Amino acid sequence: MHVEPTVHAAERKVVQVPEPMLKAERVRKVYRTGSSDVVALEGLDLEVPAGQFLAVMGPSGSGKTTLLNCVSGLDEIDEGRVLVDGASIHELSDAARTRHRAESMGFIFQAFNLIPVFTATENVELPLLLAKVPEAEAKARARETLERVGLGHRLDNRPPELSGGEQQRVAVARALAVRPHLIWADEPTGNLDSEMAAAVMDLLCELHDEGLTLILVTHDPTVAARADRLITVRDGELVGDEALGTHRDVPEEANVA
Repeated sequence: MHVEPTVHAAERKVVQVPEPMLKAERVRKVYRTGSSDVVALEGLDLEVPAGQFLAVMGPSGSGKTTLLNCVSGLDEIDEGRVLVDGASIHELSDAARTRHRAESMGFIFQAFNLIPVFTATENVELPLLLAKVPEAEAKARARETLERVGLGHRLDNRPPELSGGEQQRVAVARALAVRPHLIWADEPTGNLDSEMAAAVMDLLCELHDEGLTLILVTHDPTVAARADRLITVRDGELVGDEALGTHRDVPEEANVA
């Protein structure tokens, strides 16, 4: 006769499922223009675990950038809740939310948003100084991060003296210098040629491989194919959610004209 072994309560292991780094619950965003309302996000639910590379795609006007702005706390929301590292960011005061972003998030935009009269070092140093990092430490971290993204030879150059790809690397360094847990990127390759875009994506993938959580908005399927996961937004709603595995090389079919 077979007898099942007895498992005592003290021997049972409780598996703790970690909370997602980002959790959006029923998020709604409405833009009011005159007498009409435009629903930009409707009932968005989204969870992103730490260390994931998430790509966001959708047609023009679908709500991709609105999703990024609302879920990161850059824009207000009309309904719902967003948790980042356990903090309900839209319930924080403006000052607390700004501090939370400065301490735990980095942002990369299509337009670079560099200050033309500042050197590369000064552009990267600025958000650190605004976060009250001592000047000597801010400068050292800025230079170290620029070297990390391959711009150690461009520390004292100003944006007009840099190529588009180099300017975007300065923007990446600026986002990294705050030592964030999470980076938001809105069309970071949109102003770059294919070679420069591939180089920037190589860098972002390398950073992700080191454990950084990355949420990237793009219209380019070649860029999206390098993520772990792809969500699709249409008319302000999440209409697709697909695991892609781990892609570190551009798919051959994406290079076919």
